[in-house]
Amino acid sequence: MLDNVAPIGRHAKLAPVLGAVARRERTARNAVRYFAFLFIALALVFAVVAAALKDVFFFRLATEALIYGGFAMGVDLLLGFAGLLSLGHALFFGLGAYVSGLVLKEWTASFWLALGTVLVAATVVGSIAGIIAIRARGVYFALITFGLAEVASKVVFNTRQLGGSDGIIGIPVVQANFLLFTVDSSNAGSFFLLVLVLIMAMYFALEALLQTPAGRLVVAIKANEHRVPFLGFSAQRYKLLAFILAANVTAMSGALYPMLRGFVSPELMFFQASGNAVITVILGGVGTLIGPLYGSVILSALKSIVGSYTEHHLIVIGVLFMISVIFFPKGLIGYLRPRLEAWLSRKERP
Repeated sequence: MLDNVAPIGRHAKLAPVLGAVARRERTARNAVRYFAFLFIALALVFAVVAAALKDVFFFRLATEALIYGGFAMGVDLLLGFAGLLSLGHALFFGLGAYVSGLVLKEWTASFWLALGTVLVAATVVGSIAGIIAIRARGVYFALITFGLAEVASKVVFNTRQLGGSDGIIGIPVVQANFLLFTVDSSNAGSFFLLVLVLIMAMYFALEALLQTPAGRLVVAIKANEHRVPFLGFSAQRYKLLAFILAANVTAMSGALYPMLRGFVSPELMFFQASGNAVITVILGGVGTLIGPLYGSVILSALKSIVGSYTEHHLIVIGVLFMISVIFFPKGLIGYLRPRLEAWLSRKERP
């Protein structure tokens, strides 16, 4: 009988610690959700103001910011949660854009068929690229993803059937049928709201997935990949899962691009696109998922505002980026989240 007393005592001692850890995780998750709900609220306020002013340009610019934010969200899933830096994630953004553009132009202007085809293509290509890339670690993983994207971009650039250097133009207007109503991509306001719903749906789906055992194993890989096998799981398998999910999120965001712009170009697969996505993640906050959306809005606004004054806007943005990294190394959400968490913790105390 005495043999059973010691384990019970140890569990009793651990209970307060485990409870504190659970409360801290819950507070951190709630803090990020506050920023997500704030983002949605700000987007809706913007939509009302832009609709009142009948400003199509800012609607289109904001929609593009959301699309690139979804791109960066896929990068953040790898970098912030699995600890994998991808320098070639533009491969999947361009893949989504090209597959969507081809479906819409060559087959039928079906919104759902385009998204479904992109999802299948991204899963297949992501699986193949992931099997190749996850064999390496650290800088070698980054270089392999960079090389894969460069090869794909050169193939697309030199394939005349895909438009070559001109890309695919003349993509028709798309109508997304939701049974009770239809959203037309030529209507700037309606399409902005549609993209907002899709991007935020992917965000909440990823957030929920990261709370599952599979998601926690992906996070464990970043913490210590070598200890994961001792838990009885394959680190390679869950790295591949994270890679495929990130590919799907990025490709689905890319699928929306030709619906917005009416064309697709090889530049969507170039290194500059991947580099901008990494910058976006760092600006918004690595490992937050919602941070890349804020970062994309900031970067898009800076490009638009600074670009209207000088053609050397990339230099100005580069300097501002270096300043932000020096003074806010954790990004916008990374800087604000601990303060919000502290406020929520004080609020929860009796």
